[in-house]
Amino acid sequence: MQQRLDFYRANPPAIKALLALEERIEKSSIEKPLAELVRLRASQINGCAYCVDMHVSDARKGGETERRLATVVVWRETPFFTERERAALAWTEALTLVSQEHVPDAVWEAVHPHFSEAELVDLTLLINAINSWNRFAIAFRKLPA
Repeated sequence: MQQRLDFYRANPPAIKALLALEERIEKSSIEKPLAELVRLRASQINGCAYCVDMHVSDARKGGETERRLATVVVWRETPFFTERERAALAWTEALTLVSQEHVPDAVWEAVHPHFSEAELVDLTLLINAINSWNRFAIAFRKLPA
């Protein structure tokens, strides 16, 4: 497989807009290890090899364990994640797969107690941002280095 185009070079103002989202996310109250788990899970669902590779690497650099990284894909079946992380991962899956069930009430009821209203907006922004990055990387076949 070959990269179709370098979207960073092809349209810097468009990428600058996405990077502005990342600047806001960096300032959010969502803890960095949780943000990497969210990015990884959305990227797994979307099948974005570039982003999965990058976020596994970033999570490792942030101190994430191999065991947890290996089991993000099956987080419901493991005891390795906190209730807050589980709620965030469920929210991530529901938003990433929004066309399937339109974010069921049960997912909202699970996530709402673990995050403040501002954090829920930040978490939702994070999920939307990684889904955008995934779509750019997949559409233009950005490959892991």
